[in-house]
Amino acid sequence: MPPKSRVSRAQILAAAVELVRRAGADALNARDLAEALGCSTQPIFSNFATMDALRAAVLAEAQSLANRAVDEEIARGEFPPYKAAGMAYIRFAAEERQLFLLLYMRDRSGEVIPESTPELEAMTGTVARALGLSHEAARLFHLEMWIFVHGVAAMIASRYLAWDRALVSRMLTDAYQGLVRRFTEKEHS
Repeated sequence: MPPKSRVSRAQILAAAVELVRRAGADALNARDLAEALGCSTQPIFSNFATMDALRAAVLAEAQSLANRAVDEEIARGEFPPYKAAGMAYIRFAAEERQLFLLLYMRDRSGEVIPESTPELEAMTGTVARALGLSHEAARLFHLEMWIFVHGVAAMIASRYLAWDRALVSRMLTDAYQGLVRRFTEKEHS
């Protein structure tokens, strides 16, 4: 039986996430990761069958961090939950730029994109309850709002815009109120 590795799967994953945070997803390779861990590549491949498996774990961890950022922003109570989710998404783009790029701005051409996710359904339900919209109208409302939020976040992540929390908050409110007016007039006429 081979000796037990001193470097755990959790340590490898944490170091891989940190490497992506510092240098981007393209910097993730076994040699640099092993150097960061102070070990050979053997523990990496003892814990992850392939680099693709490690990349998938990094992606899952990045998604978990993004979800946690949304939950924390909602729990702060500074904004209503729906707006807090948008503010958290944009803050994540500003504060976790490389993880944001990995999650939301990578080439997705080879991936199967699901039509629905638990997050999409939760946000759709939030909008439907808050505004009294049908599920279909609430889903379209959320998608249009999310496109706006993502655009702001992408401009911040690409360093086209600087992060100004107060301005972003005002812009989200303006976009939301415009959509509310359009959707509630349309839904109730």
